Amino acid sequence: MYYEPGNIPHGLPHDPFKSCVIPRPIGWISTVDADGRDNLAPFSQFQNVTFDPPIVMFSANQDTTGRRKDSVRNAEQTGEFVWNMATWALREAVNVTAEELPHGVDEFERAGLRKLPSRKVRPARVAGSPIQFECLYLNTLRFPGTPPMGSADVVFGRVVAIHIDDEVIDAKGMIDVLKIQPIARMGYFDYTCVDNKFQMVIPGNSRALLAGLEGSPDKARAAGE
Repeated sequence: MYYEPGNIPHGLPHDPFKSCVIPRPIGWISTVDADGRDNLAPFSQFQNVTFDPPIVMFSANQDTTGRRKDSVRNAEQTGEFVWNMATWALREAVNVTAEELPHGVDEFERAGLRKLPSRKVRPARVAGSPIQFECLYLNTLRFPGTPPMGSADVVFGRVVAIHIDDEVIDAKGMIDVLKIQPIARMGYFDYTCVDNKFQMVIPGNSRALLAGLEGSPDKARAAGE
């Protein structure tokens, strides 16, 4: 098939676009507003941008009324946010926090989640989530789109503190992704769960390249000396 978004219709009963870019990590973002009220919401456009220094981003479309999401406004106003890893065990809570609610509603409480204090920023962390990044807001790129929801705010933040549950670190000192079972967004109403993995090492003997693949600043710098 062939179609041109906004020009030539796809002719399918459901739009296939989001199902073509899969799986997508979930940015389960916690923030506080200017009055100190907690907010928690998942975003399926989330990714790490670079590793030295570590920077992440999440992209938020407008809500159904055409307004900017609370997570975006809170991050910009307070200069902070936290990413919490979404897992199979927490899938129902992730879904509850995706509901569009009035400003000021505490999604932690609505989803029955316990809050953990952060060390470097004000937003709380999700108890039970095996990995969290505390982030300082850097900037926002705004992409205008078709109202009411088409416009998107892409928010970038520098990771200043990382929490990893000791229980998910294996004997080799590596994160046991199969124990964590992170979930990821597919298209339509579908999600997936990481329950298998395989390994590939880039050919050649470039220590710097392999350090970059691992995302290790120390090894990358040592390889360049």
